[in-house]
Amino acid sequence: MSNVKGKVIVITGASSGLGLVAAREFAKLGAKVVVGARRLDRLNELVKELGQPEATAVKVDVTKREQVENLVQTALDIYGRIDVLVNNAGYMPLSYMEKCKVDEWDATIDINIKGVLYGVAAIIPVFKKQKSGQIINVSSVAGHNVLMGGAVYSASKYAVRAISEGLRQELKPYNVRVLNVSPGATESDLLQGITDEDINSRLANIQRVPATVFSDALIFAVNQPENVDINEIIFRPTSSVI
Repeated sequence: MSNVKGKVIVITGASSGLGLVAAREFAKLGAKVVVGARRLDRLNELVKELGQPEATAVKVDVTKREQVENLVQTALDIYGRIDVLVNNAGYMPLSYMEKCKVDEWDATIDINIKGVLYGVAAIIPVFKKQKSGQIINVSSVAGHNVLMGGAVYSASKYAVRAISEGLRQELKPYNVRVLNVSPGATESDLLQGITDEDINSRLANIQRVPATVFSDALIFAVNQPENVDINEIIFRPTSSVI
């Protein structure tokens, strides 16, 4: 993992779930992680556990553009460069559309789409100047197949795929790599955002893969030599039909 060691990796949504596991696994390989999320207390515990500087824990709500910009600037102030941005923060309040949970639809768009775009807008000037970098956007298998009860969530993850592909094409002159990673059912906190009890009962016994499958996918892509650009990774439980 020689191409991971020493890299500066910024991760949103790192206070729990997939982002937290990714931060741990990257740090084990010698990466310098800068983590952002709304729950600063959890981030402080994480960076202490990882032996990273206290300042590498940054309170971030990805729906606030200035806070995402501050996360990126903090990483630059500490390390002088950024090698990877992981747009991981996400929200999955699955519900049947007939229930008209419009506030949840709004939050899904703000976090899953605009949050990714704010990360992109903050990091592009950095990577253009460096003439290097890697953007990892977290989509979902729901961004490939519309799930019943997940129309808005699927729409947001289809959008992430479109953003990733546009970035891949546009940033080639700057030697920037772009990965769109699409997890299937994975051990995380996403299900806690579901308030629709009909959906919760449907998903109660679904098989999930460990969160380290996600971090392994990211590490695989980051570890590639600079002339190799892994653009799409999809994984799901073997038993999954979607």
